Amino acid sequence: MAELAAELKVSVQTIYDLRSKGRGPRGFRVGTQLRFRKSEIDAWVHRMELADERRHAGGAW
Repeated sequence: MAELAAELKVSVQTIYDLRSKGRGPRGFRVGTQLRFRKSEIDAWVHRMELADERRHAGGAW
């Protein structure tokens, strides 16, 4: 979790908050640790990019 937060330059709490709202990456537990596949992180970031593009599509520069 800390590595993902550091990579995205956000707090660990932000990742937990996004996941609790159903907007975070899909993960799985290994014991008490939450883990993420690199492919899932990449897909999640891609979905966020697309959503952001859609939100801002229509705005003229």
